[in-house]
Amino acid sequence: MKPQFRGTGIAIVTPFTLNGEIDFDALEKIIEFQISGGIDYLVSLGTTGEAITLSSEECLSVLKFTKNIVRERVPIIAGLFGRNDTRALVEKIKSFNFEGYAGILSSSPAYNKPSQEGIFQHYMEIAKVSPVPIIIYNVPSRTSSNINAETIIRLANTSEKFVAVKDASGDLVQGMKIIKNKPAHFSVLSGDDPTCLPLLACGGDGVISVIANAFPREFSTMINAGLEGDLKTANYINEAFLDIHQWLYIEGNPVGIKGAMELLNFCQRNVRLPLVRLSITNLGNLKLEMDKAKDAVKKILVEVRNELV
Repeated sequence: MKPQFRGTGIAIVTPFTLNGEIDFDALEKIIEFQISGGIDYLVSLGTTGEAITLSSEECLSVLKFTKNIVRERVPIIAGLFGRNDTRALVEKIKSFNFEGYAGILSSSPAYNKPSQEGIFQHYMEIAKVSPVPIIIYNVPSRTSSNINAETIIRLANTSEKFVAVKDASGDLVQGMKIIKNKPAHFSVLSGDDPTCLPLLACGGDGVISVIANAFPREFSTMINAGLEGDLKTANYINEAFLDIHQWLYIEGNPVGIKGAMELLNFCQRNVRLPLVRLSITNLGNLKLEMDKAKDAVKKILVEVRNELV
């Protein structure tokens, strides 16, 4: 059975105007940029989409708007389903209209620091009520608890509702354990851009990316090359982007990627408190590395095309 989610997914930003309102005009431009760049699916209102500081009404507005702009050209994953109160999350899922959405991305509970059994039971409650496939989101840097390989494999084997994991741990040994033992229907997706290519080389299925907001075509080309076994091309592109990552995360996510999108004239780099805009100094450092990466990737792609002729 082929995994349902494969290739390049985008954890899309939610742009804001100068007064902090959602900038829907900018969001439309960004969505079109992603689709024309060849991405495989969108994740709306994940960590990068700042769902945690949007009201319930704003979240619904963003999802509805995104669905209307996408018009079924690529699948949409709703990423606002992460809470540390299992009962409240179950009620939220029950009340949501899933028409037009291919699945949900749900992070493990933050702050509570549950045991592995608690994490397992939390996700099984979600599986009981979700009418769509579930991507498990493991992001220990934010939740303060890792979902270990054994728990992820147990969930995948217990219910086919679990179709993938977005593993943002950056732990390649854990990733390899999941790849080795997962059922056929289950995708292993990187949630950590700097280590996504090594995970892909070990048998991973793709990425839910932050940097691809700014470089959808280039990053999709890298992921597709990796999936096709062309690790030479994939590694060249990966190396071209390597020095950007530190500047995207130096003041946190999505602060850095919002800076990148401002540099590309898609939106302002505005974020909501307690986050603040990327500093001018780091914006300048980010621009320098982005310019170098764009030039390097152009050269790589020209060389690859010439080799194929």
